[in-house]
Amino acid sequence: MKKNLLSLAALLLVQTGAFAQGGIRNIAPVNFSKVTINDAFWKPRVDQVATVTIPVCIEQTEVKTPRIQNFEITAGLKKGEFKGLFYDDSDVYKALEAIAYSLRNKPSAELEKKADQWIDLIAKAQQPDGYLNTYYTLQFPEKRWTDMSMHEDYNGGHLIEAAVAYYDATGKRKLLDVATKFADHFASLFGPGKQHWVTGHQELELALVKLYNTTKNKKYLDLADWLLEERGRKLAKGYTWTDWKDTAYAQDVVPVKLQKEITGHAVRAMYMYTGAADVAALKGDEAYMGAMKNVWEDVVYRNMYITGGIGSSGRNEGFSKDYDLPNEHAYCETCASVGMVFWNQRMSSMTGDSKYVDVLERSLYNGALDGLSLSGDRFFYGNPLASRGQHQRSEWFGTACCPANISRLIASLGNYVYAQAGNGVWVNLYIGSQTTLNTPNGNLPLEMKTNYPWEGKVDLTMNPAKATSATLHLRIPGWVQGEPVPGDLYRFTDKAPSKFTLKLNGKAVPYKMERGYAVIDRKWKKGDRLELDFPMEVKKVVAKDSLTYNNNRIALQRGPLVYCVEGVDNGKEAWNMVVPEDTRFEATFNQQLLTGVVSLKAEVPVISVSADGLSTVTQRKTITAIPYYSWANRGKSPMQVWLPTKINGIMLNY
Repeated sequence: MKKNLLSLAALLLVQTGAFAQGGIRNIAPVNFSKVTINDAFWKPRVDQVATVTIPVCIEQTEVKTPRIQNFEITAGLKKGEFKGLFYDDSDVYKALEAIAYSLRNKPSAELEKKADQWIDLIAKAQQPDGYLNTYYTLQFPEKRWTDMSMHEDYNGGHLIEAAVAYYDATGKRKLLDVATKFADHFASLFGPGKQHWVTGHQELELALVKLYNTTKNKKYLDLADWLLEERGRKLAKGYTWTDWKDTAYAQDVVPVKLQKEITGHAVRAMYMYTGAADVAALKGDEAYMGAMKNVWEDVVYRNMYITGGIGSSGRNEGFSKDYDLPNEHAYCETCASVGMVFWNQRMSSMTGDSKYVDVLERSLYNGALDGLSLSGDRFFYGNPLASRGQHQRSEWFGTACCPANISRLIASLGNYVYAQAGNGVWVNLYIGSQTTLNTPNGNLPLEMKTNYPWEGKVDLTMNPAKATSATLHLRIPGWVQGEPVPGDLYRFTDKAPSKFTLKLNGKAVPYKMERGYAVIDRKWKKGDRLELDFPMEVKKVVAKDSLTYNNNRIALQRGPLVYCVEGVDNGKEAWNMVVPEDTRFEATFNQQLLTGVVSLKAEVPVISVSADGLSTVTQRKTITAIPYYSWANRGKSPMQVWLPTKINGIMLNY
């Protein structure tokens, strides 16, 4: 496990602000409730989460597992004992959060009634002092808040997130009141001058910031800041620290503001850095920002898969050492990719730098989306980049964090499309949608039409009632500018930037490039139409030599999508082909394939065993590659993302 030590002198520099990173910006995401998504790629998925995935979560929560039953028993409505895992309450809250977002996207009286029933149960299960945790209340009430590893804070954080989302969606306060009472209970025990507390599974930090943003009560923001400051000071008590003796697992080696390297459990890390970014932005704390920039570079430059997935090791569900990114044995938890979306959004908001949205987009379209089946009712917990045919999607998991997590991400997709600061408007993701931006100079209705990620054409139409001045920032993705990801971990074989076009009302429009955005500052008139066109070329990706798993291999990318080969399309094989770097792929949209995808085809050498079994035969055959997110939707089948450019021993032994 990595070490992360700084000298006392460096500590003093950080504390005195000598590591200031050039200022923190305050670019606020436009709330999903103000964004209407009508995108051909995403809207069916948003609707499917509402009609298929959330009902699956409800059935698993109410009927097939005892999660809701635990609340009924705690509330005194049934007799029985706690069943399940000590963190199961969190899955109820995450499902409620997904329901909240979904009610905005696709109103449903039936779904809202179900949510209200759950909320009534949760309120009845809350203890008079505000404590809420079915595991401890039913079994060990005398042991509350004695083991920092036991997810009491994690469950509470997801309660708060669900409460804020449901209040935003419906205006109903009941769950928000429960969450506020829980937060007040926690604050009565922990904080400056009270007991110490180190969150075992970070989540409460970012949730408290959301509660602050909703209630405007600064004590919740201060408490989130205090929780971050508790780390790295040898204050933790719990099985993670005493039995496992692994302080890096929970990012507790050194104080957060001194952290330079990514360690431990991937989801814990993502939630913590998301919370730290929130606190940094609201308090203007440059020390947090400096630490996060260092850690972000460690993740993206040395510890991230080409899919945007993170956390290669199943042993700790997280990170091991630099460049340890095996393909077949990649852990790459779906929740970690969801966390990458959260964290990179916050980094983008603080800096206005498109590289963070580039990583967000990569994780969203590949590492996270892969976690949900095309049917909406099957899931991946881990997301390997190679398979010999043993992997298949599951109906549910014992630890069921991923289904509700991917549900809440897709249901809240509108949060990630646009951002705003004063007269500045940022278009971060190219997703067909409508919104109205409230600028100091007046309202600016905006409509985006696109067939992204299959096509690179984007139309943006401005419809202000009167001419309105605004500065528009259009993200030019890194993959257009010749860079698959920031840093040098991956690169295109052809590094030349692609030529994109940008027109206003049919004519070339002057713009300047700023932090990866094409910036146009003008007075917008009703009907002004911007046309942005990105070339959707098939790009070949190679990895840095230090990433030895991918030596003499290439990956395929088109637009934001990473591709793979799957046996079902290639004679039941995926490990017997050689793809020389000069191979040319043809891209074709097929509506009948995998609910409609652009597939890639090329003729390459394919190895097979001779009829007599005594030799191998190499023939040129046409192979098909599909978007990585869509694999394993047609049964078990071998798969590979990284394709060999030369014959190797693995191929011959497969």
